[in-house]
Parts: sequence; structure tokens; C-alpha cells
Amino acid sequence: MKSAESAAKEHAARDICAVLRRAGFRALFAGGCVRDMLMGLPPKDYDIATSALPGEVMALFPRTAPVGIAFGVVLVIRPEGLFEVATFRSDGPYLDGRRPASVTFCAEDEDAARRDFTINAMFLDPERNEVIDSVGGRDDLARRLVRAVGDPVERFREDRLRLLRAVRFAARPCFSMDPATRAALTAEAAGLHSGASVERVRDELVKMLTGGRAGAAMALLDETGLLSVVLPEVRAMKEVEQPPEFHPEGDVFTHTRLMLDLLPAGCTATLAMAVLLHDAGKPVTQTFEDRIRFNLHDKVGARMAREITQRLRFSNQESERIVWLVENHMRVSAIPGMREGKRRLFVTEPGFDELLELCRLDCLSSHRDLEGIALVEQYLASLPADSPRPPRLFNGNDLLALGYAAGPLFSKILGAVEEAQLEGTVSTKAEAADFVRQHWPLT
Repeated sequence: MKSAESAAKEHAARDICAVLRRAGFRALFAGGCVRDMLMGLPPKDYDIATSALPGEVMALFPRTAPVGIAFGVVLVIRPEGLFEVATFRSDGPYLDGRRPASVTFCAEDEDAARRDFTINAMFLDPERNEVIDSVGGRDDLARRLVRAVGDPVERFREDRLRLLRAVRFAARPCFSMDPATRAALTAEAAGLHSGASVERVRDELVKMLTGGRAGAAMALLDETGLLSVVLPEVRAMKEVEQPPEFHPEGDVFTHTRLMLDLLPAGCTATLAMAVLLHDAGKPVTQTFEDRIRFNLHDKVGARMAREITQRLRFSNQESERIVWLVENHMRVSAIPGMREGKRRLFVTEPGFDELLELCRLDCLSSHRDLEGIALVEQYLASLPADSPRPPRLFNGNDLLALGYAAGPLFSKILGAVEEAQLEGTVSTKAEAADFVRQHWPLT
């Protein structure tokens, strides 16, 4: 059943097409929304293809934005959302592996021929509810087959991001990739970064990781050679053996892939990236002592996670959260033995809910013992619902007022004060000042 929001967006998209038709233009739903509708899924967006030129589209609607007018693309702004309206076009040569040097406005069958995959190259006439398919997309969709339109090598060289898009679509349940398309993808994998921007690669990876069956996507990235190009640190997890008493499932890559497959569609990007990278430090910390060990792999992995998220240009906020999750994923098992103040500080950190879920997936994908997770959940349930973490008694200005020089020690002192506050050792600003002087006397 469609949600009210989805129904409203579809109604608005049909209305836009009706306005274009009344003005004498052809107007069709295009691309992914047609694919999703045929699969019985609510489309996230409705794209519209039309014979109207960009200027003609803008003249018909009160609120528009010429976001890609050189390529015939106009946004129609409605209360229900933004709708991309594009003139039927064929593309000139692609010189940068990303966008055509020129476009020519054309008929709809030529427009379909320049699209990426057949399942994304269909149109739907919303007036007649008739599917228009000149590339065999409907048959491929019935077979759950990802197949490039025309020459797959040419399609991938036109826009390198299509390499990742092919994997994302083929990793869906019951889907597979056309052999010729897969062979072309494997042959062209090394060229991913020659045209696709880092930001577009990051966004495609996030869609892949948060869309469900992310483990299958990682496996396919590896099989086609793309993983070594985009995330060599994850590829390095392969064949890194783990102690079987803790990890009967196999090597680090297998463990990570199992965790990724447990991620629900729609999970946060920070949780998904933390799952992907939580054991990134294991390949470089593996030792063989009394058994296989990975000493400090969480700390090493956190440094690697920072490098990777910065390389992929995640926001600072997202990067810090991912790094924190990787760095702390081994601490959750120690919560029952912590002093109360330290425990309260830890479980009330922003993002602890994601950390606990990361650790739950970690257990489910290895030894499957969830007793430690249950103990933490019981502790969380025992905390007061109103304010489990009271306002701090002390801050940096208070330390400066006591005569302490600003520096890295501040965070350590303030953390210790807050821990003592939560344990009940200090309850007033004066007591906090005495606590600081006692433990960090000024020389």
C-alpha cells in the first residue's frame, strides 16, 4: 500500500505531465520510477521526460529551477517535492567519463538508447498507464537482469559511476548481471576514478551500503575488481584468518560481509560505514602468539577510518561518528565491569545506540553470543528516563580561572570531573574545583 506521501508525489507527477500534454507536448514518466512501479515499489522520485524544450517547460510552471538547462533538465518545484523534467535527448561524446560534451534534443527512443541499463530505460505514459520499452527493459526486469543499453563498454566509459551503479542494482535480491555487462565492468574497473568524482563515488557507496544486501554488493565489488580500486583497505581483509573459537564464520572479509548483509535497508550511513570498517585494522595487526590475535586493531582501525572517510569526503560530523564507532566497538563488552561514572559517561555518548547495534551485528556474525548485549540493554533500561547525563559542573573556562593553561590535558581533567560527578564523588562546582586541585596540583 502506498503511503500518503508517495501517493501525493505520484499525483503531482501525473499533474505535471497533464500540464505538458495540454500544451501539446509529449510527457512520460522515465527511468527508475518506472522500474520501481513495475516492481510494485513506491518510487523515491518521479522523473519526467518530455518533448518540450527547457524554456517551454519553465514557461508552463510557476516555480522552476534550471539545474541542468544545458542538458535539457529543469526542476519543477511543487509542494509535494522537486520533480526533474528533462527534454528527450541524445548525448554527444563523453570526454571526461562523467557527462556529455553536448546534447541533441531528439525522439524518445533515442533518449532511451543513451541511458545506462535497460531496466532504467523504460518510459510510462501516465495517461494511458502504458509502458514504452524500446530496449527490452521489461523482459530484463522480469528476469531480474542488469544489462547495459547497447555496448556496455561504451556505457561504462561514458560515465564511470555506472560501474558502481551496476553492482548496486545487481546485488538486489534475485538479481544478476548480464555476462557481457559483467565482463565489460570487470575490464573497465580500473578506470573508475578517471571520471567519477570522489563525492559521487561516496554517494553511490552509501546507497549501496544502506539499501539492503550490502554484503552481496561487497562480494560483487570484489569479484569484479572494483573493491581494490575504491576501497583497497576492505579488499585487504580477504584471507586474513581469525581464531575459530571466536569467529567460526571465517576470515575478516567474510565476517564483515555477513554483518553488512544484516544491515536493514534505510540504516544510517554512519552505522553502515562503521560496520564496513570496524575491523579494517585487523590485516595490519594480525599476530600469531598463543592464538591468532589483533592487538589494538580498534585503535589502528579508527585511524584508518579517519583516512578513508576524509578521502571519500564525508562531512566532519559523519567522519567523527564513524571513527568513534570503530574505535569503541571493543569497549562495549567491558561495560558491566566499569565504574559507574565511566559507564554512565560511555552509554550516554551521542551515537551509543549505533555502537550497540554495531556490536550486536558483530556478535550475530561470529560467535552469536548476545549475553553481553543483553546486559548493556538491561543497564540502559535501568537508567532514569528523564536525564541520564546531568549538565557538567565544570568547563574549560573554570579551569582557566583556577590558573590552568589551556592544552590537551583539559579534556582529560574535564572527563574525570564529569565521571566523579556521575559517581557522586563531587556534586558542586566548589567540590569539583577541590577535586581538580587534588588530582592535578599546580606547580
